[in-house]
Amino acid sequence: MTTVTSPLAGRAVGLSGVPDPVFAGAMVGPGTAIDPVREPGNAVAPVDGVVVSMHPHAFVVIDDEGHGVLTHLGIDTVQLNGEGFELLVNKGDTVKRGQPVIHWDPAAVEAAGKSPISPVVALEATPEQLRAVAESGTLAAGDELFVWE
Repeated sequence: MTTVTSPLAGRAVGLSGVPDPVFAGAMVGPGTAIDPVREPGNAVAPVDGVVVSMHPHAFVVIDDEGHGVLTHLGIDTVQLNGEGFELLVNKGDTVKRGQPVIHWDPAAVEAAGKSPISPVVALEATPEQLRAVAESGTLAAGDELFVWE
């Protein structure tokens, strides 16, 4: 069982709140999304594990149970070519839950015309494997988002 915690402070909006049909339709995987507070800050690791994918706008951490969690900072943010994102760890690094992974500014993303809403997805999971999924309410970074069984 893996408890996935919020990589960001903000408001839980659920995948249905993501302005992208691929995420909203859970085609990437089940999970939820966060509408982040509009101030510069760090996206933190949602689980203990190894960073297996690292981009300025997204990262994947796989825990020791083999559960991969994707954090995608904003929608269409790949088009920003890394501008406004600072990588704090590297692919292959072992991270602890709550450890800063990427520094970014959701307000700058929004000013660039992109949505800062950030999906957090359980890769290769089925919706039935997730419980206690946060789809509303205010979150601090590190608050429980969902449990993956």
